[in-house]
Amino acid sequence: MQEFDTITAIASPLGTGGVGVIRISGPQSFEIINKIFSKNNLTAGKIAHGNIVDNGIILDEVIVLPFKKPHSFTGEDVIEIHCHGGLNVVKNVLDAVLKNGARMAQKGEFTKRAFLNKKLDLTQAEAIADLIHSKTADFAKHSARNLSGVLGAETASVRKDIFDVLSKIIAGTDFPEDVKEPEYEYLTSEFEKIIKRIDKILSFANSSNIMRQGIKIAVTGRPNVGKSSLFNALLNVNRAIVTDIAGTTRDVLTETLDWDIPITLIDTAGIREGQEVGKIEEIGIEFSKQSAENADLVLFLYDASAGMTEQDKMILNSIKNKPHIIIANKADITAQRDNNDAIYISALYKDGLDELKTMIKNKVYNFSTENTEFVTNHRQQDCLEKAKESMLLALEASKRCELQDLISIDLKSALLYLDELTGEVITDEILNNIFDNFCIGK
Repeated sequence: MQEFDTITAIASPLGTGGVGVIRISGPQSFEIINKIFSKNNLTAGKIAHGNIVDNGIILDEVIVLPFKKPHSFTGEDVIEIHCHGGLNVVKNVLDAVLKNGARMAQKGEFTKRAFLNKKLDLTQAEAIADLIHSKTADFAKHSARNLSGVLGAETASVRKDIFDVLSKIIAGTDFPEDVKEPEYEYLTSEFEKIIKRIDKILSFANSSNIMRQGIKIAVTGRPNVGKSSLFNALLNVNRAIVTDIAGTTRDVLTETLDWDIPITLIDTAGIREGQEVGKIEEIGIEFSKQSAENADLVLFLYDASAGMTEQDKMILNSIKNKPHIIIANKADITAQRDNNDAIYISALYKDGLDELKTMIKNKVYNFSTENTEFVTNHRQQDCLEKAKESMLLALEASKRCELQDLISIDLKSALLYLDELTGEVITDEILNNIFDNFCIGK
């Protein structure tokens, strides 16, 4: 247990609400609450009801939850004050706490203390941030799994396998008269198993990144081919203005969808050339081209009743190197089906939308998030990749029957990278960078 000063912060969203929460953590927590709470002699684990009082003035009627170390989130003495959720009420209670000996917490400091006091490992600490900031219900569920220790437990298990092999090598090299060095065939077999386990975790890296960051999908094409109609149909609301006048959409519109993965859907201005294009529309067209360039997937629309024009072909050619789906819209007014590369839909009547959604999911992420066993972030993936590189070096060395004393160096390196992942070995710079991404009060 590490000793820190006493910190406080508002742990609930600011604004009007039913309940506001002020959290206090540190050695002076009970001393501070006794100064401002109408009831003394609080019992840890027992809820108390009373008033917060400052200079004889009642600030609010509250519920107080006291926790004694180490049986708290941070591992320290903790007090939670549950007051009414009005902005000024919460701030008044917070000011009373600050005046009586606490200081304002820094970003993520409560969770940082929980980590430093061994209440959770670094993967669990990062899972809290993911859980709070999750953009979809599915990612929230996966983050909750990490918070329960799934990734940390798997990492610890892989680490134990490496450590067991390393112990046998060290025993054989340090005490050759008493312990025989492990066979190289055994080392090769164990290293391959360990690498396979690391690969399994890394195999979910792409899905993890997509669930966390989402994907950008741009809808592009000539004017009046139904881009805004498709945009509205996918959103299931009339977000974009739809008319039969060319150039209605002048600016880029964006909305977010939750299809188990956060999707940013982008409606763009129709791309056309000619003297009829005004200055404002010209700017919109340029934004359209940039949106298509920056998107992860492009939905290219053309008018099925008019067929593929030269202008359509030019736009399609400009995105040919990006993941894209060709969509023949207005299929309700023509029986023509001569483009085998296109999916025929009617954005107006929403015909073919289910098939299009399936194509989008298969085209971009091509995996089922329900089967994502381990969710990792870029930092964790980097640690795993480096651990794998060290294990690959050890594997090649064992195949060449090199000195086992040298092989142990790569194993120790792999252990260090796994320890960095869970936070057993971590620099202050990395630690501060992680918790700087938290909000105050968490």
